[in-house]
Amino acid sequence: MTTAAMDTRAGRRCHNTLNSLHSTHYFSPDTGRELAALGVTDPRAVNFAVRAAALGAAGAGAVTAAFYNYKYELVARHVPAVWETVTPEQAVAARMRAVDATLRRLLGEEVLASAEMAEAAGLALRAAEGCSRSGRPLYAAHADLPLPEAPHLRLWHAATLLREHRGDGHLAALLAADLDGLEALVTHTATGRGMAPKWVLSTRGWTQEEWDAARDRLRGRGLIDDAGELTGRGTELRDGIERETDRLDAGPYAHLGADGVARLTELATPFARAALGAGAYPADLFGKG
Repeated sequence: MTTAAMDTRAGRRCHNTLNSLHSTHYFSPDTGRELAALGVTDPRAVNFAVRAAALGAAGAGAVTAAFYNYKYELVARHVPAVWETVTPEQAVAARMRAVDATLRRLLGEEVLASAEMAEAAGLALRAAEGCSRSGRPLYAAHADLPLPEAPHLRLWHAATLLREHRGDGHLAALLAADLDGLEALVTHTATGRGMAPKWVLSTRGWTQEEWDAARDRLRGRGLIDDAGELTGRGTELRDGIERETDRLDAGPYAHLGADGVARLTELATPFARAALGAGAYPADLFGKG
């Protein structure tokens, strides 16, 4: 099936469902416990270690570039120092142990052993065959990691590949839209779909003064109004960014095909809903407040 024949919005819906499942470990106590056992206890150092480990012992510049919306000074406070405590290989293994424990706790053993889980893993891995390494450093790094054996870990690994593939393309769309990392966060939050500002400020390293300055810049461009809401031009810009991201990320879903994408979304949706219902995410994580 060609990319043109695939509804990219269906790909976006499939990605969002899988990403919801993928992201559970970022808020899981299991991740903190696994890294603490290796000597990494600062929550932000834990985050950098588990997500950047696939890149190897990367420095602050490379991690900031790949993550895009984190303040460099925050990254530099923990990277590359974290690699003196834990090796990237240890961090990768610890992350997988944490994911295993998290999914077992959120979904239960019966779901993990189900035929639906195995089918979803197979479909997601087939979709990932359509990804491209070109210009996608986080995807390419994770694509070099070994494939887990258990079906639920295979699904999570495939979801990670699809997440980072889309994410790398999304950064290209943000650059083309002339939004820096903080401006991207401010405009995304203004859509009501991003993390609440207090979570952004506590995890990305930006100060309130820097947030306000970014809002002033965006206001000067006519993208947000005095209340911090997106203007018509701002909404058009954000919608265009998502469409361009869809276009850049169409390959995996075109490779899987429309029927496969629909089936994968159908299979993954109850997994994601069960995780959400089990308290995988903080109640105040998303929104404008």
